[in-house]
Amino acid sequence: MIEPWPEISRRTLVTTPIFTLNERRRSHPTSGVEHPFYVLETGAWVNIIALTEDDEVVLVRQYRHGTDQVHLEIPGGLVDPGEEPERAAVRELLEETGYVGEVSYLGEVHSNPAILNNLTYTYLVRNARLTAPPDLDATEEIEVVTRPLADIPELIRTRVITHSLVICAFHHLSLL
Repeated sequence: MIEPWPEISRRTLVTTPIFTLNERRRSHPTSGVEHPFYVLETGAWVNIIALTEDDEVVLVRQYRHGTDQVHLEIPGGLVDPGEEPERAAVRELLEETGYVGEVSYLGEVHSNPAILNNLTYTYLVRNARLTAPPDLDATEEIEVVTRPLADIPELIRTRVITHSLVICAFHHLSLL
């Protein structure tokens, strides 16, 4: 049976406003040999699938520094310290798109358990309606677009949507 690996030590290597990189030294549960592992510790994230009354999905197009590409995604972002994930979802949707609506929880996933310690929570917003212009952070440039919900599987199949957490969010939606 697989057991957790005993932690020998932990040290912080880098701290940024978004994450902390820690080295965790652990011993192999069978051999006892020590190994270093590197974990990005960060707060929870949220994703929001916002659907208009006409079953249009509110999407955002934005440049991502990790891939050096523009990606088509759903709105999302970090949960602020002390903030509930649902509140963060409402805030992020309004800030990034100007849309509001009726919020419900869809599911959660470990963002990438090999190197990340956090969860991504996904929310569904029904009857999304535009109520304000986006209120973007200084580090954001976002184009808001809508596409029919029925088009999403093809956008994923043809690799127009490639963000893994966005694809997970649509999987959660498909389970309803």
